[in-house]
Amino acid sequence: MEASVGAGRSESRAMTAVAPILDVTDASFDNAVLAASSVRPVVVDFWAGWCAPCRTLGPILEQAVALHGGVTLAKLDVDANPEVTARFGIQGIPAVKGFRDGQLTAEFVGLQPRGQVERFLAQLAPAPPPPPPPSDEAGLRAALLDQPDDVTLRRALGALMFETGRLDEADEVLAGARDDQVCDGLRARIEICRDGDPTLVALVGDADDATAVRRLIGSIRDGAPARRAQLRRVVLGALAQHQGDPALEALRGELASALF
Repeated sequence: MEASVGAGRSESRAMTAVAPILDVTDASFDNAVLAASSVRPVVVDFWAGWCAPCRTLGPILEQAVALHGGVTLAKLDVDANPEVTARFGIQGIPAVKGFRDGQLTAEFVGLQPRGQVERFLAQLAPAPPPPPPPSDEAGLRAALLDQPDDVTLRRALGALMFETGRLDEADEVLAGARDDQVCDGLRARIEICRDGDPTLVALVGDADDATAVRRLIGSIRDGAPARRAQLRRVVLGALAQHQGDPALEALRGELASALF
């Protein structure tokens, strides 16, 4: 749905901002949008107060931009700014245009659902990476309460508890992500520590570098079936934790050889 520019102007703007919004004009457009987009992508919402679809799209766009976190939202009133409106050939509104490095790189016209707006933003600029998890236990616990499905937080808190010998607490935290390979590898290390074999306990106590993982793979070759399964989980967890590390990735072939 879209409205033609010039259809009527009796209604006032009625949009509730959920994130900071930059209002741009004919005079400020080049600096606030084109120049600024060289530093950070800018989304421009061409709107008018009389346009009902604009009033519906506005909050959707503002919320999506706020959650995305990687773009700037600018709003331009087409009635008050005829120069930029004509320059970009705006015939119907709402019209949304995305700028990057001073160039128009993505756009759509008309009212769009939330999912389409989010795909538009992802096309314009990938979402910024999430912040690293807290490094302290209190921070990790608080973050996990807010985001119980965040696997990264469970990994970090479980590893911290494991390193301080709190095996039951660590296991409880990690069990919340039992399908995650890193968490499962940590749980296998906990199982081995509970069994109490001093040689294996020492071996799994430090399973985060290529030398330690190679020793674990060597133990798989000589172990009983149940122990082999546990050690396999430990190794797979270490490989998943350090995915992309060339020294560890090179050991996948050795693991396959030890297993088969």
